[in-house]
Amino acid sequence: MMIKETSLRRDPDLRGELAFLARGCDFVLPSRFKKRLKSFQQTQIQSKPEKKPGTPLPPPATFASSPQPLSPVPHVNNVVNATLSINIPRFYFPEGLPDACSNHEQTLSRIETAFMDIEDQKADIYEMGKIAKVCGCPLYWKTPMFRAAGGERTGFVSAQSFIAMWRKLLSNHHDDASKFICLLAKPSCSYLEQDDFIPLLQDVVDTHPGLTFLKDAPEFHSRYITTVIQRIFYTVNRSWSGKITATEIRKSNFLQTLALLEEEEDINQITDYFSYEHFYVIYCKFWELDSDHDLYISQADLSRYNDQASSNRIIERIFSGAVTRGKTVQKEGRMSYADFVWFLISEEDKRNPTSIEYWFRCMDVDGDGVLSMYELEYFYEEQCERMEAMGIEPLPFHDLLCQMLDLVKPANDGKITLRDLKRCRMAHIFYDTFFNLEKYLDHEQRDPFAVQKDVENDSPEPSDWDRFAAEEYETLVAEESAQAQFQEGSFEDYETEEPASPSEIGNKGNKIVTSSLSEKCGKLQSVDEE
Repeated sequence: MMIKETSLRRDPDLRGELAFLARGCDFVLPSRFKKRLKSFQQTQIQSKPEKKPGTPLPPPATFASSPQPLSPVPHVNNVVNATLSINIPRFYFPEGLPDACSNHEQTLSRIETAFMDIEDQKADIYEMGKIAKVCGCPLYWKTPMFRAAGGERTGFVSAQSFIAMWRKLLSNHHDDASKFICLLAKPSCSYLEQDDFIPLLQDVVDTHPGLTFLKDAPEFHSRYITTVIQRIFYTVNRSWSGKITATEIRKSNFLQTLALLEEEEDINQITDYFSYEHFYVIYCKFWELDSDHDLYISQADLSRYNDQASSNRIIERIFSGAVTRGKTVQKEGRMSYADFVWFLISEEDKRNPTSIEYWFRCMDVDGDGVLSMYELEYFYEEQCERMEAMGIEPLPFHDLLCQMLDLVKPANDGKITLRDLKRCRMAHIFYDTFFNLEKYLDHEQRDPFAVQKDVENDSPEPSDWDRFAAEEYETLVAEESAQAQFQEGSFEDYETEEPASPSEIGNKGNKIVTSSLSEKCGKLQSVDEE
């Protein structure tokens, strides 16, 4: 597109703007045009006459048919830029919004006073809990603070080293999420990886009153820690990057849940991330499938879950690397315990946002970001074959497709996106229809008005995963208790006149499941953790 010569000649401001833009974009201009522009600017400078007082300005110069840009007029643009920078306040604070009212020196003075009450002004990991509270942080920040101040190397933290560390932290990081990342992450890292959580969670295992029974069974501390880490990343790491950022921490409830640990003695009441009962359910399910007990399960092992309720085609997609990372899955066809945690939560709670993404990745065979009709038919074919083997007449795919499209109501005809599935709030029914026969038949037999009532109900209720874990835990404890009593040859406990208190029942259940897990984990001590 050519600019009219007349407009370029008559408007010196336009010429100046073009020349200024050209100079600012030298790195993308062709070399020939840069040379012409440079020679023109030098000519303009050499031929510019000296201005004498009282001499009128020369008339605008005329140009040939191919106009050349004039030298820039930077002062005009500088004025505009200065005005914009004044009018637009800063709105992005990656390290948190600074609080002008906060008095850092007063906080540091309180810390120094707290250290004076400690012998030799050197705090060990136990004394660090008091320092954490003085800093206004939750109790279980003490291990990250201890390590960040160099306590891991010497076994203690001096007042001088801690105050220097905390002063620097307060000056550069202004909210809890940013501070937590700085304390826990590796040097020069602005994100958290899985192994960064190990010291913090080991401290929870060692000191939380709800986990005291684990002191006698250190062989599966790492199993519990692995479970908690995977649950943290499952919920918090919404980008699926394996790196938790401060933004993801701010959008999650992790820091609030971590703060609850010092207030709640029964850790099973904290169902998010830390529940021991949930860990017990997950580990027992994995143990049942891991026939050779090498901490890996094969594709055939996973297909046995829940009496082969999941289709073989969806299990093949899981092992293809669509949702699991690492060369082990693709090369050897093995799933680790960490990956099984993701599978189990996704399988039992398909309403969860991460679960919806998990199964969408599995069903998106061609990886184009949408579920096409041929992909739906591919997974439904196996469902039809299994129903015919059971003597059930399957619904023709065309009729089923009409039902699913009415259920999801996609924005674009013939293409179902992840946004469509999250918006419709019926993703669990959609997924079960295509690869979980047992749950699909349950949905078919359920009252459709009850399904609609569940969708419209916005009241806070336990998630599908919480309900599943609670039911399975009760079943597992009952089985272990019955087996223990059978081995003792006595059932006198069932004939007690006074009912046991909930705390006694919980303590008894913890002892039973601890002994059960100890037997299981004792056989795995020689197996290297992933």
